[in-house]
Amino acid sequence: MTGQRSWWGWGTSAEALSPAEAAELVSRTKAMLPDHDFTDHAPPQPSALGIAPSRIRPPAALSDLCSTDPVDRLSHARGKAFRDVVRNLLGQIEHIPDIVARPRTERDVVDVLDWCSATATPVIPYGGGSSVVGGVEPRFDGPAVSLDLCHLNQVLDIDATSRAARIQAGIYGPALESQLRPHGLTLRHYPQSFAYSTLGGWLATRAGGHFATLYTHIDDLTESMRVVTPVGVNESRRMPGSGAGPSPDRMFLGSEGILGVITEAWMRLQRRPVWQVSASIAFDDYHRAVGATRAIAQAGLYPSNCRLLDAAEAFINAGVTVGGGLLLVAFESADHPVDSWLDRAVQLAADHGGTVSSRRSRDAATEHSAADGSREAAATWRSSFLRMPYQRDALARRSMIVETFETACTWDHFEALHRAVTEAARTAIAKVCGAGVVTCRFTHVYPDGPAPYYGIYAGGRWGGTVTQWDEIKAAVSEAIIANDGTITHHHAVGRNHRVWYDRQRPEPFAAALTAAKSIVDPAGVLNPGAVLPSPPRHP
Repeated sequence: MTGQRSWWGWGTSAEALSPAEAAELVSRTKAMLPDHDFTDHAPPQPSALGIAPSRIRPPAALSDLCSTDPVDRLSHARGKAFRDVVRNLLGQIEHIPDIVARPRTERDVVDVLDWCSATATPVIPYGGGSSVVGGVEPRFDGPAVSLDLCHLNQVLDIDATSRAARIQAGIYGPALESQLRPHGLTLRHYPQSFAYSTLGGWLATRAGGHFATLYTHIDDLTESMRVVTPVGVNESRRMPGSGAGPSPDRMFLGSEGILGVITEAWMRLQRRPVWQVSASIAFDDYHRAVGATRAIAQAGLYPSNCRLLDAAEAFINAGVTVGGGLLLVAFESADHPVDSWLDRAVQLAADHGGTVSSRRSRDAATEHSAADGSREAAATWRSSFLRMPYQRDALARRSMIVETFETACTWDHFEALHRAVTEAARTAIAKVCGAGVVTCRFTHVYPDGPAPYYGIYAGGRWGGTVTQWDEIKAAVSEAIIANDGTITHHHAVGRNHRVWYDRQRPEPFAAALTAAKSIVDPAGVLNPGAVLPSPPRHP
């Protein structure tokens, strides 16, 4: 992490797009939307926003942990979704926490929860603040506390025999990997938010990570968890697997802070990969590209990367022109060469009309490219992938609607879902924006279905882009739910997805989850309004 975190947008100010990068981005985007007004709107200064003073005061015993600094509170007011960034740019700060509490120990977490429960003060657990679903936003009237776990940031214990580590929940991705590296181990979980998100946040949101198959979610890497609830500490036993009743970890994985505060977890580790091979495979027909991806997913090869980019995604973010799609596939191992696995994947793709445009083998220190000298598309896309949030922010400042949504479905439903979602998106864009582009890529693939991830690029009106995006988002969410998709594959529920999550989950389960919350959080103070429609309680 380099430089000061941006209060209004993604990452740090130092890593934001340079003027030259922004100009080049605008030039490319103008080619798609030549009639759009690209006037730049700089973010306001926090001092000009008239932030109201805190309405509550912590007890003296907790005062050293608490901050009421206006900019600190502002920085914890919301996540990093498009609608969050735009509202910040417009100076719309209707709800911000009154206190930012930073516990140094688990005992501090207990004390903060005791205080908040006794005073019926809502408390929102906060990791890196990279939520894109309204998961850290106090979207209600009345005071609130943001519980920032940044000081709980250590790898506490390593079990090299079992290849696992006990890790505090507030550790950021880069610090986690840095502390594991001397042991030759890695968690190997790299969400796009890796640099600006924490282990606790990954667990609380069931984040998707590096692996496109097999170990796709943080769930797959979790051995046990320790969670502080207002009624006591819940710690599961370390097990490689168990059939002893419903899993206690499963109740807290994905609970988004509504049931307790994750303070640490034992996580399954791996040795750092030595052998890595990859290929970029072009297709003239999208339907056949999907078929190739399904064949690879069902072949038991378990590639670490298996991303299918449609033609628009390949052009915008990989700089490659293809007729149907571009498949990025890779394998890695710490134990053995994996060239034969890639060979088989390439053959499966060839059976569906795929042509290798580039191939790379790290262990052999060689690279084989197509005769036309095309770039290694996977590396280009990976670089663009990491810069996407900064590009989004630069375009948001220029009245563009640049946002994503994702889902998952079974293979037999993909064609109908994809058609319905893209039609809903294009119809909504035409209605509220006039013109725009919809892209699709697979982020993860399973033997029984893909996880498609869609991108929207549309010209908006300054001051109206949040409303415009909300209308597009509602249209595509309805299409997802109506066509057997999940409202989210890895972005979590938060507050933005809750209305559709309410329809997706079974009613008996909803009743059981509500009952569980009433037991572990009797005062109803933990992240009210996220996941469950539970309003905050005030004395």
